[in-house]
Parts: sequence; C-alpha cells; structure tokens
Amino acid sequence: MTNETIIVGEKTFFCSVTPAGPVNIVIASNEHGLVGCCSIDVDDLEGFGYAAAQVRPPEGRTSVSTIDDLLRGFIKKANAPAKKKGVRIGMTGKEALALLG
Repeated sequence: MTNETIIVGEKTFFCSVTPAGPVNIVIASNEHGLVGCCSIDVDDLEGFGYAAAQVRPPEGRTSVSTIDDLLRGFIKKANAPAKKKGVRIGMTGKEALALLG
C-alpha cells in the first residue's frame, strides 16, 4: 500500500494505492470529494452527499494502477454532487480534482 499527499491547484488530496490481487485500487480524496479508479462506487457515495468520480485509464494503459494514471486518466462517471461542482465526463482526473476543493 502506498500513501502520499498531492496538491492540485491549491487543494491538498490524500492519495492511496492499495494492491487488490492483480489490480490496484487508486484514490485521491479530501473532505470535499474523491476521484478514484472504477472500483469506487460513486453512486453509494452520492447517498452521503459526497462528490465522487470514476476515472478510466489514460491512453496506452489497461487499468488505473498509479496516482499518475489517476491524474492523466479520464472521468468515466461522476455522481450528482461532483457534477454540481463542475466535474464532467471526459475531463482528466487532475481537472476534476481541481474542482473538488
């Protein structure tokens, strides 16, 4: 398991990469929202009013395995609280994080 803190814009996010068999579960989150790999259930988080979005891998990758993949990947799904903050399908994970502070 890898944990680190990143800054996107002026916002700080806690990042975690957790091995889960043949894949990694990758997330970047703060108190305002989360961007994660497709293992994250953004619909369940919507029930708590928490902004969340799923990222598909960047070109040339088959999965989101690293924090860099998460930042360079593209938003595949966003819940209503994330959409309210401006997160849109097709933007990069980094662009979405910038809106979640």
